Amino acid sequence: MSVLPQPRPGVLAIEPYVPGKSSAPGVAKIYKLSSNETPLGPSPNAIAAYRAVADHLQDYPEGSAKDLREAIGRAFGLDPDRIVCGAGSDDLLNLLARAYLADGDEAIHTTHGFLVYPIATLGTGAKSVVAPEKNFTADVDAILKAVTAKTKVVFLANPNNPTGTYLPFDEVKRLQKGLPQHVLLVLDAAYAEYVRRNDYEAGIELVATSDNVVMTRTFSKIYGLAALRLGWMYGPAHVVDSVNRVRGPFNVNSAAMMAGIAAIADSKHQERAREHNTRWLAWLLDEIAKLGLKVTPSVANFVLIHFPDAKGRTAKDADAFLTKRGLILRYVSAYKLPNALRLTVGSEEANRLVVAALAEFMGEKASI
Repeated sequence: MSVLPQPRPGVLAIEPYVPGKSSAPGVAKIYKLSSNETPLGPSPNAIAAYRAVADHLQDYPEGSAKDLREAIGRAFGLDPDRIVCGAGSDDLLNLLARAYLADGDEAIHTTHGFLVYPIATLGTGAKSVVAPEKNFTADVDAILKAVTAKTKVVFLANPNNPTGTYLPFDEVKRLQKGLPQHVLLVLDAAYAEYVRRNDYEAGIELVATSDNVVMTRTFSKIYGLAALRLGWMYGPAHVVDSVNRVRGPFNVNSAAMMAGIAAIADSKHQERAREHNTRWLAWLLDEIAKLGLKVTPSVANFVLIHFPDAKGRTAKDADAFLTKRGLILRYVSAYKLPNALRLTVGSEEANRLVVAALAEFMGEKASI
């Protein structure tokens, strides 16, 4: 009887991450609204910088992403030495888990938090602990109640994906203050650039004034560089040192670095993307609500639509109905939301088509 190599405890308990679908067989034109990608695409400057790297593909990337870290530092007024870059913020979340979690430890995330949190946690042999939410929003008291002597990390997406909700800065500060100093608070601010609320702060201030807080960000959303897998984190010097010790020496490729430098410098393109999102997010929230569907208020670049648990009107039914029309949304049952679809804010054409199709599905007429 042969004995197969066995993965470490926790690995086989992981539910593999399944990305949003991107195709609809037999449909001529697809509107992909399942992955929260920007409809404006990347800055033309980023595209030009990406293409320029083609002449140097034989060269290894600069191992510490020095130029990119300096560009991020200039954009946000940060010390580049306290920045780590990665192959998307997912890479950094996994590196943080690897550096700070071990067998028997615990990491907390909320009910509808990003699916990478339990994946990163279980992969280290640690236990994933779920703190209940309130109205699809993280609940500071519930998170603090979930803390035990084994807790080492708390993951908080702010704004949260897939709900689009957020915690005001005062609540985030209350959370940090209530945590034991040895617990690392990871603020995942992937959608921070879209938020237009005066009581929101992405995490920079809290990192600057605390020893147990890190903030992660991404170039995949408003910057339009999802295909290049590029992210960054800002943290205390001792956390940066630990992450750099487990980080691969060339974890960010040259094309991603050069495109990222150009993208972060193009503030006009970012503002166009932000203005587009602000306009159409409000429109979608209003128009979809008119159809009798519940929509969770969102501050990000997507909308969570709740469908009734009724025959012919469920989220799964709506998903099939929309897919036949080339409108690809994200079915979020894996996020414990079996009767909801997540809709990315798309182009004007895509947004109007989705509302019209939802109106047809619900037997209403859309005011488009």
